[in-house]
Amino acid sequence: MRAETEQKLNRIWYEGEAAPAWLRLLAPLYRAGNRFDRWRNTRRRPDDLGKVPIVIVGNLTVGGAGKTPLVIRLCKLFRTAGFKPGVISRGYGRKETGPRLVSPASDPGLVGDEPLLIARQAGVPVIVSSDRCEAARKLLRKGVDVIVSDDGLQHYRLPRTLEICVVDGSRGFGNGRQLPEGPLREPMERLAEFDYVVVNGDPSAVAEEYDPVPMTLVAGLLRSLENGQSWRLAQFAGCKVNAVAGIGNPKRFFDLLRQARITVIEHPFPDHHQFRASDFEAMDTNLPVLMTEKDAVKIKALGLKNSWSLSVEALLPPQWESEVVSRLMKEKA
Repeated sequence: MRAETEQKLNRIWYEGEAAPAWLRLLAPLYRAGNRFDRWRNTRRRPDDLGKVPIVIVGNLTVGGAGKTPLVIRLCKLFRTAGFKPGVISRGYGRKETGPRLVSPASDPGLVGDEPLLIARQAGVPVIVSSDRCEAARKLLRKGVDVIVSDDGLQHYRLPRTLEICVVDGSRGFGNGRQLPEGPLREPMERLAEFDYVVVNGDPSAVAEEYDPVPMTLVAGLLRSLENGQSWRLAQFAGCKVNAVAGIGNPKRFFDLLRQARITVIEHPFPDHHQFRASDFEAMDTNLPVLMTEKDAVKIKALGLKNSWSLSVEALLPPQWESEVVSRLMKEKA
């Protein structure tokens, strides 16, 4: 049911299908609620979280845009610059709401798939909580000196030093309308308020007046879920594979494989899908299964044979990275 609903909304938001009347009627209510939420919660920002810079990485639309690879890249960048970064996240789809420290061995059902991936790849403290301010306080007690929020642009109570909006260059802003009539969490005017607008892919998806920062996701190694063996993506060139993606825009993953001359049988799933063994029963077991790292943190426990996860790394302009570090240095001084 969820998959069918997502497909229907994506056709409306991104493919020009007409929205039903009930969606159009609900849109003004959502806009009014969003304005009130922002007005109320910006006035409730706590004073005790101004001790260290807080960098929020989020997006204007629902669904994935490439936030997690950027968060991982920023954490590595800040560590290299001498900072002690930590990450806070809601932990979408987790079974509890209270704060929890994420370790590389955490259960994805308890912490969420993206926070677990960040903890494994970035090597920094990660705390999940439905209350990001509470998560930030726990990070401060661990001695971090810069906090990166994975999502949270619309968590208005959370103070912020820098706001970075990530845009999917292949989808842009869809029909440009707010929820539920369109994919926007906030009105387009909000773009002018962000410190940076990072575009995952084609930067022309964002008007030049917002000075878009290009980001490219570069494919890394494929790693076997069975034994940890690593292969280069090029070693699968000419092969037919089952491609599994439970991310915001599965097409981006499928296209990345096709660029490597891999024949793809697409198996898209809803974002943050909780995989079960039954999801793979109809697949050709003679073919390898390729998936994103985000999906692999949940699928590994299923014990699939001949299954591989593909790592990706965010590539950004060096001058932009230097500028971000410089701004944090000034905040710290």
